[in-house]
Amino acid sequence: MSFFIRNKQTIGGNKRKFNGRVAKAKGKKNIKKFVPNDNESIASTDEELAEENQGRRSEPYESEEEEQETAQEKRIRIAKKYLEQIEEEERDRAEFEQGAVTKRLHEEYLEERGRLRKTVASNYVSHNEPIALKCKDHKNSITCICLSSNGKFLYSGSKDGSLVKWSLKERTKLKSIRGRRKNQKEGMKHIQCMTISTDSKFLVVGDSGCKDIKVLCADTMNHIKNLQGHRGSVTGLVFRKNTHTLYSASEDRSVKIWNLDDMAYVESLFGHQSAIMSIDALARERAITGGGFDQTIRIWKLVEDSQLIFHGPGGSIDSVKLLNEEIFLSCGNDGQLCVWGSQKKKPLCSVSNAHGTDELNDQPMWISSIATLLNTDLVASGSRNGCIKLWQCGDSFKSLEPLFEIQLTGFINALYFTPDGTELIAGVGQEHRLGRWWRIPEAKNSIVIIPLVQTKNK
Repeated sequence: MSFFIRNKQTIGGNKRKFNGRVAKAKGKKNIKKFVPNDNESIASTDEELAEENQGRRSEPYESEEEEQETAQEKRIRIAKKYLEQIEEEERDRAEFEQGAVTKRLHEEYLEERGRLRKTVASNYVSHNEPIALKCKDHKNSITCICLSSNGKFLYSGSKDGSLVKWSLKERTKLKSIRGRRKNQKEGMKHIQCMTISTDSKFLVVGDSGCKDIKVLCADTMNHIKNLQGHRGSVTGLVFRKNTHTLYSASEDRSVKIWNLDDMAYVESLFGHQSAIMSIDALARERAITGGGFDQTIRIWKLVEDSQLIFHGPGGSIDSVKLLNEEIFLSCGNDGQLCVWGSQKKKPLCSVSNAHGTDELNDQPMWISSIATLLNTDLVASGSRNGCIKLWQCGDSFKSLEPLFEIQLTGFINALYFTPDGTELIAGVGQEHRLGRWWRIPEAKNSIVIIPLVQTKNK
């Protein structure tokens, strides 16, 4: 199977054909395949990056101007507005350092090219006593969590369909929605995934009890609309950063794109041969998916109408997570924690039996969740035996070195770093988020906040 597949589309349609999968389209598509050697790289062109960066820069600042404005005048106006916004944001901070605007612009440039790497992992030395957030509405295992971009609000979902909004600073429950009970038609039955938009306007939930995507107001948690189109349970949801473009993954092996400004379906992407188990995205018009038992990871390059295919080392790929625009991690039931680069066919590094061996079956311990502190070298992984490990990515992301462990009781079904990296949040349950093969009765279905201890020299 090829590593890089490109679809050439002559006329726009609402569905795309990837990897030879049959899909309806208004125009004919010719598939070009490029098969590199194992060490061959696929590099993006400068024109591609410039087009993406220009699109992201201009979107938030488009306004109605006189038709006589030239293209050059428009570019200058947009740049001035952007600089004014950055200066205003930097002034709002407690300490305004000289050169802060220049430093931020440089970091954003590196971030867009996938080259921003802050070395912080070596500062993490230990952790304080974990804090458990319990809620009577969460009667079953916690399956997923998400955090607002400002780090103020935490949302958690459970196998019983309950949804809870928390104040992270106060450690208190703000609002909750009970799951569907017997003989009830309203409510959610089994929350499997959720995500929140960058501006905290929309909270989107995937309920395996139905095939719809539920869109809620993140502030009030009032229901807004159901997005219909998937033929199987929704297993993954993510917003493109700073937009209302939503990517959804499903057991029906498809990825769908939605525009929540219009609450409209955009298009479908096909290629996976098995149920998709995880999806992630950042600012680029790309999405990355883990294909479960088809043992592939795919990067969907939407502008180019193409995809990159990476073959996992073995076992089901249950979770994928971006560390920056070019580096991502994967894990699954084979117990391997892998670091990948988007320009290489094989993993940059891989740790076998990263969480040891399962005494019950003498197999590698199932890694059930990953968290990354964006644009740094810090990674966390959680397994089904309640163990959480923090890792440091080495130079060029070609190694993973363990920092320390955190032992909890239960399945670590979800992990999330706070934006400032001071805390790690875990969703813990008596059962694995994907099924009911095991049960740990002594575990508590709860959200656990783990304060991380760092050295002073940051």
